[in-house]
Formats: sequence, structure tokens, C-alpha cells
Amino acid sequence: MASSDDAKTKTPVIVALDWTPNGNHLGFYVALDAGVYADAGLDVRLVSPSDADYKGSYHTPSDDATASDATATATPYVTPCSKVAAGDAHFAINSPEGVLGWNTADGRPRLKAVAALLHDRNTSAIVTLRSSGKASPADLDGATYASYAARFEGRIVREIIRHAGGKGDFREVTPPMLGVFETLVKGDADATWIFKQWEGVEAVLEGIDLNVFTLLDNGVPYAYNPCLCAHPEWLRANAATARAFLEATAEGYRRAADDPGAAADALLRLAKKHHPEVKIGVHQAHASADYLATRFLDPETKAWGRMEARVWDEYVRWLWDRGLLTTGLNSRHPDGGATFSLDDLRDGKAGERIDLESVPTVFTNEYLPPLSSSSS
Repeated sequence: MASSDDAKTKTPVIVALDWTPNGNHLGFYVALDAGVYADAGLDVRLVSPSDADYKGSYHTPSDDATASDATATATPYVTPCSKVAAGDAHFAINSPEGVLGWNTADGRPRLKAVAALLHDRNTSAIVTLRSSGKASPADLDGATYASYAARFEGRIVREIIRHAGGKGDFREVTPPMLGVFETLVKGDADATWIFKQWEGVEAVLEGIDLNVFTLLDNGVPYAYNPCLCAHPEWLRANAATARAFLEATAEGYRRAADDPGAAADALLRLAKKHHPEVKIGVHQAHASADYLATRFLDPETKAWGRMEARVWDEYVRWLWDRGLLTTGLNSRHPDGGATFSLDDLRDGKAGERIDLESVPTVFTNEYLPPLSSSSS
């Protein structure tokens, strides 16, 4: 590991995580723990919204929230991508719908997805408790859904319900974001959206039986989740740093795929050191690493991070075809013009439909290692 004096001579890179440290982030922690970033001349810092000095709260809506939501609690909410937009971080992790949100809202920089953390696009899912008897998305008519309050979230859930033969009528509630899964487990909600690699393995370890409705299996041509994003202006001005960081990160994910046990140990070790507010179970970390070992890299090329235009195009087209790609933003203080409540969005009161041709390219593979290097 590099000394503090060494770190002063290296290029700082701040990565804003989308959540508390978990299996999706293994490659970052492996690269940091093994000195891969240091060897690349980088001083990488991973910041989590759970960190005491993050200056944000997970008690308000996520990356698609409007400025008015920042006043909804005493502690202003700062999303990972907002930190990138403000220049307080160089990279941030987001969902594909969050990426679309940054590229289709006026007044925001068009943050680009520069890498997919997972090659497998089917690791997130809508879940219910097996004991609830809600064994199909169609059973969610009249149910309570614990939401992260993202701009497209409730409408995507509605489409999944309709795809299964339901009407898509449900109640959307927004508990504190770090407690969304707990809301389901306690029976205060009937369904929510999880990552199978984290809450999913937690459920298995705790003997909680879930019904799992993955998006690709329920009519949604979902894109890459999660994505690593960056500001296009920073990328152009710091191309060498971006490439060095992504090459080192790719190496971290390759090592995590090769040795998931060691990757889990690195996550546990560094999370305890850098994120003391977070308590990660040893068994959960190892189960998550084992689950993800075959899902980080392209099985044919063994490359990490690369995305296909076809995947993004199909997802954007699907959102547009179903009338979900609209100008309206969600807000706890809707004005009926640019901002709307979650109920409004689901009911079709969501602003104007966005011209499909006006949606910019939301991703780039330009800064990733060449395939010959990634697949070696």
C-alpha cells in the first residue's frame, strides 16, 4: 500500500458510491487494497452516502429528485452524480434510469456512463415475501411498493405489473432509502426493488423466502445496472487519468472474478477502515462475491465495463414506446408544470413526451482498456 507521502505525488480520484459498500463495488476495493490504483499513479478515495462527512442523506429521493426535494429534510440530500456535476467527485455510480435522467433534464450536465460494473443485466429485481402470497407481478395490484422515488421507477414497476396481466394500480411509499428492504421484511410494504447480489443473498442467509421478478424476464429490456458515470468535460480534460483509473478498476474486477474470497476480504477490511458507520456481515460479503464472480466480466472476451449501443437503444426505445420518456421530474413539492408527485407520474401527468431523436448518446467505451488488453 502507498504511504501518505506517496499519495501526495499521485493524482487524486474521488468515486461517489451509489450505496453503502457492497458486492457491486468489489473491484474498486480490490484495486485499492492491492495497490493497483497506487501503481497507476492514482490516489483513489471511495466515498459512500453513509459516510459521516459525505454531506448528504438517504432520506430523500434519489438521483432524479429535483432541487425542491433538497429542502424536504434538515440535511440536504446530495446524490453521487450531483457530486460529479458539482466537481466534488470525478466518478459516480448510478442506475440506467438515473443515467437517462441526467441526459434528458434541462439545466443538467449530460453525465455519461463510462463503464458497466456488471456484465449481467439481470441482477436487480422486484421482490415480494413468499409468505405474502404475491407470487406474480400481477398480484401487486392494490399493493404497497417501497420506492426509492426515482423518476422512472414507479412507471417501470407499473409496466412490469401490466406485462404480467395486472392493471398496474399500486401505492408507492418512500421510506428512508437505506431502510427500503427492511420495510419489506417488516411487512410495512408488499414489494420493493433489490439487488439479488446483496439483499438477495442477505435474505437467503436469514432464511427469508422471496418471490423474485427480474426485469429482463418481465418485459423490460433493462440496461446496465449499475453504471459508472463521469462529466464529459472532465473526461475530455483528463483523458489520461480516466483511462488509468478505468484500466486499474478493470484489473480489480478481474481479480474479484478470479478470487471472490479474497475480494470479499478486501471489501470487509477496507469498509471497516474507511466506512466505520457500515456494518457488513462476513457471510453476506462472501456470498455476494461468490454470486458475482461470473457476472462481472463478459464471458467471451473477459472484458470488464464495456457496453453495447444495442442495449441502451432498446432500453431508451422501450421507455419511449410506453410513454415513460417525458420531461416531468418528481418532487415532494410538485408545481404541475415541470415537477410532479410520484402519483402524478404513474398516472401520466408527467410533462411533455421527449422527442426520441433528441436523446443523446448516454454512454461511451472510449476510456476503457482496449479489448486486447481487457481480455488478456
